[in-house]
Amino acid sequence: MVGEEKMCLRKRLSKSDENLEESEEERNSSEESLETPSNGQIDIKQLIAKKIQLTAEAEELKPFFMKEVGSHFDDFVTNLIEKSASLDNGGCAVTTFSVLKGENNHRAKDLRAPPEHGKIFVVRQSLLDELFEVDHIRTIYHMFIALLILFILSTVVVDYIDEGRLVLEFSLISYAFGKLSIVMWTWWTMFLCTLSIPYFLFQRWARGYSKSSHPVIHSLFHCLLFMVFQMGILGLGPTYVVLAYTLPPASRCIVIFEQIRLIMKAHSFVRENVPRVLNSAKKKSRTVPVPTVNQYLYFLFAPTLIYRDNYPRTPTVRWSYVAMQFAQVLGCLFYVYYIFERLCVPLFRNIKQEPFSARVLVLCVFNSILPGVLILLLIFFAFLHCWLNAFAEMLRFGDRMFYKDWWNSTSYSNYYRTWNVVVHDWLYYYAYKDFLWVFTKKFRAAAMLAVFAVSAVVHEYALALCLNFFYPVLFVLFMFFGMAFNFVVNDSRKRPIWNVMMWTSLFAGNGVILCFYSQEWYARQHCPLKNPTFLDYIQPRSWTCRYMF
Repeated sequence: MVGEEKMCLRKRLSKSDENLEESEEERNSSEESLETPSNGQIDIKQLIAKKIQLTAEAEELKPFFMKEVGSHFDDFVTNLIEKSASLDNGGCAVTTFSVLKGENNHRAKDLRAPPEHGKIFVVRQSLLDELFEVDHIRTIYHMFIALLILFILSTVVVDYIDEGRLVLEFSLISYAFGKLSIVMWTWWTMFLCTLSIPYFLFQRWARGYSKSSHPVIHSLFHCLLFMVFQMGILGLGPTYVVLAYTLPPASRCIVIFEQIRLIMKAHSFVRENVPRVLNSAKKKSRTVPVPTVNQYLYFLFAPTLIYRDNYPRTPTVRWSYVAMQFAQVLGCLFYVYYIFERLCVPLFRNIKQEPFSARVLVLCVFNSILPGVLILLLIFFAFLHCWLNAFAEMLRFGDRMFYKDWWNSTSYSNYYRTWNVVVHDWLYYYAYKDFLWVFTKKFRAAAMLAVFAVSAVVHEYALALCLNFFYPVLFVLFMFFGMAFNFVVNDSRKRPIWNVMMWTSLFAGNGVILCFYSQEWYARQHCPLKNPTFLDYIQPRSWTCRYMF
């Protein structure tokens, strides 16, 4: 396979070489056509004209050559990696299905693929780090910095005109990140519980499994304890803190996102190590494969949700790179602040004075598209690139593919796979593939629907707790429109027009989300209820706010 790829690459490059040779011959013939006067001097005007002509021809050839060589080389390397990965996984897959077929399709639980046949980690940079080495791409980054400077200048000038002085207040940020002390002790409690309880339960189960006279009961008992920990301690504990202490929005986000992350981490640790213990017991091995505490601790901080005993590491830590990433996270935070301050707050602060109508809703959606898209891009850059790369660099974590080129997607199925690779890997290996393992390969559509449902519910759960109200706009967009687009606008759509449609729908969707949730937030601020019931938390207040006063 690799030899065929090399031959294809040589053939493709040979065509480019032939084109270059033809242009070289034309250039030589043009140089020979220069007329030399009898005095031995070349006409300066004619020489300048030829130079201009040759320069124009070279400029025409340059993008063609770069595009051809770059695309062929990228295709060759990508196919090489994919085929090498398929060779690593293929043996296990063929053996598994052949055994299943030989047993009249009876499922055998001991045929689950071991961890090393799941996601393959390799040392690689994040895509934006590679793209920023190109001056043309880095200019786009500079344009966003210039836009941030204009936002700052706009805020300063408007405050000076209105107040007659510089008003450097960040009341919105200080409010959103309030009660950080509660957030910190909640996080420490969650982290220490996740570090100790799952590891203790797994170690106790693993060391007693082969010695137990009733291994099934032994396993069910420890599984029940683990589920109690996941749903009771990690599930209900942080939720109670968020609601009981009425944390502000950003502080709620920190607690809820860390809750979800630690639940996924604990599940991955158990899910990847249980098959190893079962295989060891089946082989009657004397050694029990229990990871060390240091390995589990490293995984809890590593920017991945897939557990491995060891990951590819980089040789050194570039602390200047770490500082730059955290500085960019801070810059994105202020960027979002200025977007809300200049584009969102003036749009929604007077919602109480405007009647709810179709006209107001449509104008609100279109006015929310620009800030919604900017916030989306900033969240992607701040978290999926800067934050994860900072921790990867500090931990010398080698595999930095936290996202792919989702902006080039021509289908929503490809967008879902490439937008957030970290979460997608967890959903693929532990939700999608495990669903197929339980219900056989015939239910691929049902497995995909189940993954969509889980993702939509978790997204809506996080948003409802962060905003302190239930308004299932995101759930409807994700579960219905997103799922429909995933099947209709599938991977068979490759033309550029589908990328345009993907971006258009993405812009519109973010405008709808920002508009609806902002309207509901301000409606609940301006139209509070004295004795709210449970139904008041789930009924939209923005529809009836104007009638309350």
